[in-house]
Amino acid sequence: MRKLRLISLAIPAILAASFSVTPTAAAVLDPGVGNVIQGTHNPNYMNSVNAFGVTNQFVTNQQVSCYRPEVSAAAFNDGPNDGYTGESACPGATTGENTGAGGIYPTQQGSNPGYPMKAPQMVKDHSESDIRVDPTNPMHLIGSSKWAVSAEGYNHLLGFYESFDGGQTWPVQGHIPGYEGWTDNTDPIGAFDGYGNYYSFILGYQFYYNGNGSHNYNIGTPKEPNPAEPAEVVAVAVRPAGSTSATQWITTHGGHPDFVATYDSIGNEPDKQWMTIDTNKFLPDGTANPNYNNVYLMWVDFHFLVPLPFVSVSKALANGTHTDWSAPLALPLAPHSPQGATYLLPHVDPNGVVYTSITNFNPKKGFCCVSIFVDKSVDGGKTWTVAGTAVDSITGPGLIYPNTTFRDGIENTFGVGPQLVGAHYPLYVAYEDFSAGVDNILLTASYDGGATWSFPIQVNDNASAVDEFQPNLTTSASGTVSVNFYDRRLACPAMGTTEATNAGIALDQTNQNPDYKGPTPPYGAANYCVNASIQFYTPTLGLISGYNHNIRLTQHTWDPQLNALHPGSPGGEETFIGDYFGNIVVDATATDYSTFVSTYNDNKGNGNASHYQQQVVATIGIP
Repeated sequence: MRKLRLISLAIPAILAASFSVTPTAAAVLDPGVGNVIQGTHNPNYMNSVNAFGVTNQFVTNQQVSCYRPEVSAAAFNDGPNDGYTGESACPGATTGENTGAGGIYPTQQGSNPGYPMKAPQMVKDHSESDIRVDPTNPMHLIGSSKWAVSAEGYNHLLGFYESFDGGQTWPVQGHIPGYEGWTDNTDPIGAFDGYGNYYSFILGYQFYYNGNGSHNYNIGTPKEPNPAEPAEVVAVAVRPAGSTSATQWITTHGGHPDFVATYDSIGNEPDKQWMTIDTNKFLPDGTANPNYNNVYLMWVDFHFLVPLPFVSVSKALANGTHTDWSAPLALPLAPHSPQGATYLLPHVDPNGVVYTSITNFNPKKGFCCVSIFVDKSVDGGKTWTVAGTAVDSITGPGLIYPNTTFRDGIENTFGVGPQLVGAHYPLYVAYEDFSAGVDNILLTASYDGGATWSFPIQVNDNASAVDEFQPNLTTSASGTVSVNFYDRRLACPAMGTTEATNAGIALDQTNQNPDYKGPTPPYGAANYCVNASIQFYTPTLGLISGYNHNIRLTQHTWDPQLNALHPGSPGGEETFIGDYFGNIVVDATATDYSTFVSTYNDNKGNGNASHYQQQVVATIGIP
């Protein structure tokens, strides 16, 4: 996702990942803040990762991946601070992917002189993450993330990592092919269809670098990298069931790249794409589901500061192809909507009803006063109505969190329960709230199809005043609700400890956040380093015996400053660890899988001695 700095209309919305609220001291706390049903005394948090048998596996450092970028960011290197090393020539890929060493990729054929780069570059950092399980084979999982060759230049495609044994090994990895002709491919999100084909919904966009490393999106000039392709696209790549190599993807439809929608002008930029597929072959009454294998794609079109939400639908076919995408259809907005609708997170209930949350930021009030409402379709995406508003008047966090320089991401998450509560399948929304002056994760539910919502509860149970952010929720077949999130309750490791050495704290020597007053390197710093946590609930948001408190998902605390991507310019303050991370339940094994970033050097296998952003897959048994 891309971040829109709301300080200048001259900066295009192509940079947007979310609106940025500039928080002020809230007159009234969100009613959910402090409503922690388990209490905030969680003395076993540090060791809960072991007590609950959580496993961690560093996945993306296991192989060497390379591709040939459309645009070079070789001029930019922020090192040695924070471990940056600029771009590096490919030392020899081990993934079996097409690195571009033998010639340019098909979508690079029409590039302007000077593009693409002359040689493949090594993928170093892997931020932002999603994970999915194959409904035809619970041992088959695919994760995806940004696949960056230059953290300083924000130069990346999308990549994937695949397991066939329930996450014990991840033998197939590489960049997702087909869209190398755009400077960046971004926003990893995928879904399996009912046949076991995996769909990746891709956002591709072009830019070139100004002299200071900032991004220039102008088109129609010799500096435009690739005038033969649309400047910006939302598009699809499909990995057919049974694929075993990194190159087995279907990336065309109708004789061209599998475009869902294309955009060519500043002032119309797609962003925040998300998807779901209806894999319910039968409805609860035993009849055939007419919407089985419907593929629902959603995104927003930014008209400068005003994003409008759209949906397109097709039918997945057994061979990995699909029917034509329907014409983009505008989704309805809630009454009196401030026209700042974003964060589309679709899900399908067992009856085939499609729901999506939509988040509104008020442009007339400085993008404060966030509200979240829900749209639904009962006819396979042909028509849509507003189901109701989940929460109103949220105080969101600022662009950059305190103490560090990584930016705010997607501020809420949405899910649908698979078991009836009363007469309806429950809907769940978890969201960030900054009304206390730090970020908390709040959770609410609807048991009447979205018309009314429960009094919110606070998910995070830390006693210290620190930031908890980027929630992601999912549900199990039994209805158990799982909410994971990034967590800053643990201080950075202390000087002289093995944990500090392996976390690379010594590399963090210059902090560009002007408000940070702590030590550099940040040994022992509070509200700075990062972990991940998870909390389980019953379908009615009650506690589950034995799982009362937040459980730590990370075996090691990590420093978010190291090798963090720069979404604006190499010398800018703003950095990036991702706007979201993955959470999925495999019901056959009663296991929850999370995939998230870490810069820690675990000293296992290939290790992570350079402290790049790597993807960790964590597992925990679910109640």
